Amino acid sequence: MRIETSAPTRIDLAGGTLDIWPLYLFHPGAQTINAAITLRAHATIDTRSDHRVVLRSEDTGVTVEAEDWRELRDRQELRLLSLLAHFFRARGITLTTACTSPAGAGIAGSSALNVAVCAALAEWSGASYEPEALLRVALNVEAQAIGVPTGLQDYRPALYGGLTALELDTDDVRRVPLDVDPAELERRLVLCYTGQPRESGTNNWDIMKRHIDGDRHVFDCFEAIRDTAVAMREAINRRDWDNVGQAIGREWEHRKRLAPGVSTPAIDGLIARGVRAGASAAKVCGAGGGGCLFCYGPPEHQDAIREALVAGGARILDFRIDQQGLTRG
Repeated sequence: MRIETSAPTRIDLAGGTLDIWPLYLFHPGAQTINAAITLRAHATIDTRSDHRVVLRSEDTGVTVEAEDWRELRDRQELRLLSLLAHFFRARGITLTTACTSPAGAGIAGSSALNVAVCAALAEWSGASYEPEALLRVALNVEAQAIGVPTGLQDYRPALYGGLTALELDTDDVRRVPLDVDPAELERRLVLCYTGQPRESGTNNWDIMKRHIDGDRHVFDCFEAIRDTAVAMREAINRRDWDNVGQAIGREWEHRKRLAPGVSTPAIDGLIARGVRAGASAAKVCGAGGGGCLFCYGPPEHQDAIREALVAGGARILDFRIDQQGLTRG
């Protein structure tokens, strides 16, 4: 028997890091804006004739093997896959994974992979999970794997796809699809990989600790980030693409103030190149410090922006906004 699943990564447009519990509880009206994209993570399960568990990552070239699922709890190699296989009590399978996004890209490749693997293992086990229940498993196991809290926004693009707002309130977390032609946004975005991976868990955890410890500077930055996400959502709903760009620029200025490592000289240089080529705004994806960034600007400047980023040493990542979310088979 073979089971195949895949899930999209995402571009976070505004409001990120506030989706880590309990940060959003201190900023009423917090929300994130993100778009699922067609750079997907894939999981394949093949049944075996024995009871061994074999985990293979095509991206890293690493393979982990175990005689019994209980052995996987303390494995450090392929930590996330090992913990997921342990949670679902896998046996007699080979699990193979691959992701079309670069490692450490900041576009939630690990979360997309997590969702794809959870769905494949749930189908293999015969368990019936509602989407939000599957999300909770993915979120909690990833926190175990990386040893720090995880955000809430990255799993929903992987599950549902689309361009959405995630409203983060005391009583609930609500996913709200934004009613706009995704092609209008696609035509204004250029996504690239800087060549330098980043450690989102480390960056976000340091910022979160400072917030919890009462750092007023961090608190004020998040207030501004929340307000920018609200403004961006309103501009998207109005199809006011100039103000969307202005909101992206403000989001990046406030995010850079969170910590010195959010931007780097290499990131600053690429963004400057993009702006000179016609971009009206740009920001790093995820926690910053490396990974991917995107430039936003008028459709007629997209080719020039791409050329400028490539000249600066970046790798362009072609994508569409993914409307499907998690797929099986």
